[in-house]
Amino acid sequence: MTSIMDSTNGFEFSRELAAAEHAAQEAGAAVMSLFNGKFDIHEKSKNNPVTSADLEANRIIRTRILELFPGDGWLSEEDQDNAERLSLSRVWVVDPIDGTKEFIEGVPQFAVSIAFVFDGRPQVAIVYNPAQQQFYKAAAGHGAFMNDAPITVSARRDVEGSLLLVSRSEPQKKFQVFVDHCEIRPVGSIAYRLAKVAGGDGDGTITFRNIHEWDICAGVLMVEEAGGKVVDGEGKPMRFNNELPRHRGVIATNRLLSAEFQGLWADAMAVKK
Repeated sequence: MTSIMDSTNGFEFSRELAAAEHAAQEAGAAVMSLFNGKFDIHEKSKNNPVTSADLEANRIIRTRILELFPGDGWLSEEDQDNAERLSLSRVWVVDPIDGTKEFIEGVPQFAVSIAFVFDGRPQVAIVYNPAQQQFYKAAAGHGAFMNDAPITVSARRDVEGSLLLVSRSEPQKKFQVFVDHCEIRPVGSIAYRLAKVAGGDGDGTITFRNIHEWDICAGVLMVEEAGGKVVDGEGKPMRFNNELPRHRGVIATNRLLSAEFQGLWADAMAVKK
């Protein structure tokens, strides 16, 4: 496994990684110029806000990426979806601010998430939390890094006492099955939670709800390249650039805990609300 600390070292998707890094850094700077300051907020739908920071970050990323790779497909939370991407092998999957609610509340648990997908699998990933100055990157087959230092998932073997990172907004009743076994810690953005799991700052993260591809695509590669495993609610590995860009449930852990976490996830889903 070769290092990607120098993202121009000539591996197959080095240009894509470099472009994603630069776009994320520029978008992160724009986001931080508005954090805890003045920005506009609109409701895209019930309980689904978007801010002028989301839109500016999205504009920056889209411009920087597509001026270099104009023939690539594009899937972003802040742009209208286009079926043209389904016929393309190269697609960018982007959430300019994952954790918009945290951004609005002044909670530094949001992230810029950029993934490059080739034939349904992420090949390059950036998860950047500019408020915490944590810059995660990964490339398929080349490992995962935080601020250019290699990262790996935790080595924990026992679910008992493990640290589970969970949503700040998902109904806590769902997590009761896990409360009996794990320490539960709420963290905002799922992209950021996945990156933290990749770095060993948590033994796993889960979600029960349907989750969009742009929320998790970069984080999935991050966990996998750090030695972990990510599956959907059916226990299947994830592919991206689907017609309906959603997955039902996410379970991300190190490989030693994956089966037990999947079992607990299924038990929790079986409990009547």
